Amino acid sequence: MAKVKTKFQCTECGYEAPKWYGKCPGCQSWNSMIEETETVVKTQGRNSPLFDSKDKPLPIIDIDSGQEPRVQTGIGELNRVLGGGIVPGSLVLVGGDPGIGKSTLMLQTSHALTHSGLRVLYVSGEESVKQTKLRADRLGALSPELYVLCETNMERIEEAVDQIQPHFLVIDSIQTVYLPEVTSAPGSVAQVRECTSRFMRIAKGRGIATVLVGHVTKEGAIAGPRMLEHMVDCVLYFEGERHHTYRLLRAVKNRFGSTNEIGIFEMGEDGLREVGNPSELFLSERPLGVAGSTVVASMEGTRPMLVELQALISTTHFPSPRRMATGIDHHRLNLIIAVLEKRMGMFLQTQDAYLNVAGGVRLDEPAVDLAVAISIASSLRDVPTKPDDVIFGEIGLTGEVRAVSRAEQRVKEAAKLGFKRVILPEKSLKGWKHPRGIQLIGVNTVADALAVALD
Repeated sequence: MAKVKTKFQCTECGYEAPKWYGKCPGCQSWNSMIEETETVVKTQGRNSPLFDSKDKPLPIIDIDSGQEPRVQTGIGELNRVLGGGIVPGSLVLVGGDPGIGKSTLMLQTSHALTHSGLRVLYVSGEESVKQTKLRADRLGALSPELYVLCETNMERIEEAVDQIQPHFLVIDSIQTVYLPEVTSAPGSVAQVRECTSRFMRIAKGRGIATVLVGHVTKEGAIAGPRMLEHMVDCVLYFEGERHHTYRLLRAVKNRFGSTNEIGIFEMGEDGLREVGNPSELFLSERPLGVAGSTVVASMEGTRPMLVELQALISTTHFPSPRRMATGIDHHRLNLIIAVLEKRMGMFLQTQDAYLNVAGGVRLDEPAVDLAVAISIASSLRDVPTKPDDVIFGEIGLTGEVRAVSRAEQRVKEAAKLGFKRVILPEKSLKGWKHPRGIQLIGVNTVADALAVALD
């Protein structure tokens, strides 16, 4: 028995309501509720299309737990983020700001896969085939096994998949694809949900690795219903600053690997280039002998990175001092300033504090706390740190320096780049072999670290 159902749904957060609201009750967005009409078919039991009588419950000990087969994409940084390569039959969602390089990355990946003997279908809903060919000429991504289609109709895309039988499918972008039987406009919640369900059946049923390129909202989240991210196997965000040439590829969901890895690329005239040693890139313009500048050893997944932190402390003429941070959580900056005032006796209530992670990198781990504190103290006292020092450690509210993970990898990265001294938590010195040619100084409190770094 089929019936027609009318509902209203928010285009920002997916909130459903039986009537229209000027302001979404879920995300408080104005004029984001759209009307949707759908046909509901009641199915249950063995009449359900999702029911398969061949599927039977199995003891978990009898299920094969072998590794999923993977295909190398030909781009090492992308393989790292995916967990070792792309899994056939997986559904991957890639999001990022406009113009950040999503289409460039997908076209380069498609071209690299053709060198492995795979057939690739690249479906563009935003550019014509000639525009895609112009980009391919610039990137050198020309291969007879790379097929390009300019189409937004879901049914015609399925016909092209049946005709070409690709091993890898790219949809650029999911917000432009529509199903004719769904009355909503392309990009609406209903269209995105239904089209993604179709692509999921294509990927799982035919074993075709499928990548969906998604738009993002002004807050940086992928546009469309939140259920979109729940449906796919992997969610990647392509990040970067327009004023910098590098790009970061970060996984926020991965059913076949870790979500702690990042891939680093550099944008050039001939497309994206992999950055094998990001520490050299981020420290290439570092000034020496300047107060407020320190080098911190941060971890992104299993990869250590050395990044420059810059702090500027200046006297304010207003009752309330400013606290600004770029590349680090400003709440964390306030916490560290409070510790310095309470435990170290530094008078910062009349000082503006500005903190910047050079190069536009975002550091989220607490291991950067000690470097932030030393940068602030260095700028306040106008005493530069030693140019050959690397600093890392977590700071507690009582002023203690707490141990951090993967201290060995951080120290080895510092030694490889020629640094002579590392200031780190005392408790992180235990349990691993110290490399030669670099001095390790363990500290237990912030006072100890400041005495060593600013002597």
